[in-house]
Amino acid sequence: MSHNTDALYCSKQTAVVRASDDFYPRDPASHTIHIASVAYNSVFLGEFMLPDWDMFHSLHQAGDYHGSARAISGGPVYVSDAPGKHNFELLKKIVLPDGSILRARLPGRPTKDCLFTDPARDGVSLLKIWNMNKFTGVLGVYNCQGAAWNSVEKKNTFHQTGTEALTCGVKGGDVHLISEAATDTEWDGDCAMYRHADGDLVVLPHDAALPVSLKVLEHDILTVSPIKELAPGFRFAPIGLVDMFNSGGAVEGLTYHLLGGDGSTLGSEAVALACMEVKGCGRFGAYSSVRPRKSTLGSAQIELKYDSSSGLLILQLDAMPKERVHKIVIEL
Repeated sequence: MSHNTDALYCSKQTAVVRASDDFYPRDPASHTIHIASVAYNSVFLGEFMLPDWDMFHSLHQAGDYHGSARAISGGPVYVSDAPGKHNFELLKKIVLPDGSILRARLPGRPTKDCLFTDPARDGVSLLKIWNMNKFTGVLGVYNCQGAAWNSVEKKNTFHQTGTEALTCGVKGGDVHLISEAATDTEWDGDCAMYRHADGDLVVLPHDAALPVSLKVLEHDILTVSPIKELAPGFRFAPIGLVDMFNSGGAVEGLTYHLLGGDGSTLGSEAVALACMEVKGCGRFGAYSSVRPRKSTLGSAQIELKYDSSSGLLILQLDAMPKERVHKIVIEL
């Protein structure tokens, strides 16, 4: 839609361009190819326009599939729900209570290893879409197999494909600019990766891959956060609002402060502070290799939950910030 060269190169009224055909709620063959189309079209369009991945219906069997893609697209997010027909649990993963979104910084595009595959037809490939936030990256993994444009019938049609799940490997480096999110110029490439679908946190060493398996019309969103090594054995990485698709978009500021302790003996002084500015409200997560000594929200101490097996810590931010952001300090 609107992809003729006259429209692209002569537009002086807007910087936004539709990256796809329409969303067709009544055409079951259209949903997988829609996600594949907008991702690949954004490779070109995203260089000089802001790609718009189109509206969707939240109360729809493919609502999560479409909604997650819009959340990491870097473009506008809007729905065309009929009055009274809304999936608010889905919308809460995309939109904050004040109506704002955690918008990624770039147009969402396929990862480098997906550029010359056909995730709609080849029967073996999953589509990986990457984007960037200030201090994290985000990856969307989609099974888009089973339907594509039929040049004979002049419409999207189903084609034969397997019903079993397909598997791909996901690396921190799949977010091509992830090094720009690291606060350390000598970052070693290790990442904390949070899977939205099951709430698991995994630490991935540089160039290690996490397997992801999906059936047709299934997806997963992963937040990728560079790990900062503060001292031997003391490592930290922010995740963001873990109940949102683009959780890392909530982290607006991040600084580290080294203190006098080295953590070598129990009860010794603290080693470091992780200071964060966080937009929005809900469950805030981060990775810490050790149990934090304490956490503060503004000037008040706040309780946190810590899973020593994964390193995932969770803070509950009950309300939107009174100012622009919440100010959180984690003492390690």
